[in-house]
Amino acid sequence: MKKHLFLSLIAITLSSHAFAEIYKRVDADGRVTYSNIKSKGSTRLELDPDASAVSSERSKSASPTTAKRTPTPESFPRVDANTQNQRDGKRREILQNELEAEKAALEDAKKAYAEGESNPEVYKTASGKTFRNVPKFEEKMNALQATVDNHKKNIELLQKELDSLH
Repeated sequence: MKKHLFLSLIAITLSSHAFAEIYKRVDADGRVTYSNIKSKGSTRLELDPDASAVSSERSKSASPTTAKRTPTPESFPRVDANTQNQRDGKRREILQNELEAEKAALEDAKKAYAEGESNPEVYKTASGKTFRNVPKFEEKMNALQATVDNHKKNIELLQKELDSLH
């Protein structure tokens, strides 16, 4: 076990410093292929190995004024504040309606769960004896619980979305 842990730590350490050359090739049909193996007609891409790493120093040093921003074109459609407020109000109304519907669905799901819990699954043998079918009951209850959990999660997400609008 210790040997596997040691080898895993070494692999992780070495893989963080790995860097491969990448080649790009465009065939006659225009399909682009990237590979770490040089082939005829491919070109080596110049990649900065640190470009994909996000450091806190880099993000702190880059201020909004130094970052290049593309200006919005004059022809870009603009919405006045009144129209945007109406849209936001409509969105809030739709989310509120969805939240109320989800709360009602949660109550129905809780009732179905309680009803399912009070009705155990049973089967009768040829001799007339009755036995509980525990696996079938657990399967039914797991499905009912999943429905309750989904409605709870939907309510949580809708509430979060509504809170972000205020």
